[in-house]
Formats: sequence, structure tokens, C-alpha cells
Amino acid sequence: MSLNDYLPHTRIKAGIAYMLCGAMSLALSDSLAKWLGAFYSPMQLLFLRTALALPVLVLLVVATLGPTALKTRNFPVHLMRGAINVVAAVCFYMGLTRLPLAYATAIAFCAPLFITAISVVLLKERVSFGGWAAVLLGFVGVLFVVQPIGETIQWAALLPVGTAFFYALMMVSARWIRQGEHMLTTMLYIVLCQLVFTVVPLAWSWQPLQWQHVWHLAGLALFSTMGLGLITQAFRIAPASTVAPFDYSTLIWATLLGLWVWHEQPNLGFYLGTSLIVLAGLYTAWSGKARPAPGL
Repeated sequence: MSLNDYLPHTRIKAGIAYMLCGAMSLALSDSLAKWLGAFYSPMQLLFLRTALALPVLVLLVVATLGPTALKTRNFPVHLMRGAINVVAAVCFYMGLTRLPLAYATAIAFCAPLFITAISVVLLKERVSFGGWAAVLLGFVGVLFVVQPIGETIQWAALLPVGTAFFYALMMVSARWIRQGEHMLTTMLYIVLCQLVFTVVPLAWSWQPLQWQHVWHLAGLALFSTMGLGLITQAFRIAPASTVAPFDYSTLIWATLLGLWVWHEQPNLGFYLGTSLIVLAGLYTAWSGKARPAPGL
């Protein structure tokens, strides 16, 4: 095997490793958000996560790309995407406090299906019969996940569905960012705009910080930022159709963490519904219409 043949295989293995580590990081971030949700509002958690992550991201951009990378010609688009991302994250954090961790995570993974539908409306893309069949299959899977939970909290399942919808809207709107802007600059402005949109609501939802939670909050910021960065890098260095399936390992970690920390016992409906969501998402990813949700 020549060096030219060896390098692509190395990049694929590295991409899979990045994806697996990123998926685990996001599951850890979500579990911390669920635990901290008993003490702080979703808006405050998002603000603290963003405030802790932003300085690190600024330093990373400057160190790797130089100070000029702090400039953007796409600020209105970033502002819109930041607002959408805040809504998506708040919905997810609210869902985490009302649903088992694995259930909220599984439902949010229907985002690629929303991406398919939204692309038709906003980008005028054409979707095959198989693409629409995958969308239908995925939403049937969501119904299987939701129904066994119980009528008293079925309404809460709409929160991760909302997360999936708004996340999909944010992903589709990425097509409106002008060519030439680096990925790190785009990430920086999403985080910055998150900070802007979470400051004002804190006047009504701020709770004094408990010092014993400092390390948990730092972990929330670290794992969420690291997870998104690792998954983004996975898609950069390896084919999306190769690394995308490994994004679903987040579901494994969410199930294990829910069982270990909160003693949550998923039932048969969860596993059946999750299987349908994963199958639909994988078909959508491999058909080139969307990627699985990389988390929040």
C-alpha cells in the first residue's frame, strides 16, 4: 500500500474516533444539563455555558487563524442562527428536566428528518420517494418512543421535537453564509450571539450560583464545546456517510448515563422507536440530504 492509499484510511479512522469522542462528550454535557436543571433555569445554564466557552473559543480562533478571523461579513445571518440556536437549546434543556435522558436524546435525533422537509420549503430542493419515506418512518419512531412514557408527560416530548425542528432550521440556514468564512469563525459567532440573546432574560430567571456547582458548570461548557468541535472535525476530515452513523453512539451513552445516574429503565417501545429513528436518519445521511444531529 502506498502512502497515498494509506492517508485516506488514516483520515477515516481519525474521523470515526473524533465522532465517537464527540458523541460521548455531548452525552456528558446533556447529563450535566439535566442534573443542573434542578437548580437553574435553562436560560441561565445556556448563558453560563456560553460565557465560559466564548473566551476559550476566541483564543482558539486567534491562535489558529489570526486576529483577522474574528471579522465576519455574515453577522445578520449569525445573529439569526444564534437566536434559533437559543430556542433549540432551551427546549432541549427543558425537555431534559421532564423526560428520561435517553428519551429526550432519541427524540431530538429526528432533526435530520426536519432538515429534509425544511430544505424543500426554503431551498427548493427535490426529495425522492425514499427520502419522504424515511421522514415518515422517523416520525413513527418518535411516536413509539413517546407513547409508552405515559400521558402525564407526553406533552414534554414536544420539547425535544421543538429542539429538532429549530436545530434543523439552523442547519439549513447555514447555506446562507457566504463562502470563504472559516468554520471556527462561524462557531465563534454562534456562541457570541447565544450570549447576546441569553443576557436579557436572565433578569427574570437568575438564581445565585452555588459554589459546589462550579465544576459541574465548567464541565457543561467544556463537554458541550468539545463535543461540537470534535464532531465538526470528524465531518471535515472524513466522508459524512462514513462518520455520520457513529453520531448515534450518543444514544448509547445517554441510555447508560440515564441508567447509572437516574436509574432510568427504557422499555421496549423506546428501543423500537429509537431503531426506527436511527434507520431513518442513516438513510437520510447516506442519501446526502442531511446529517444526524450533532447535539446541543
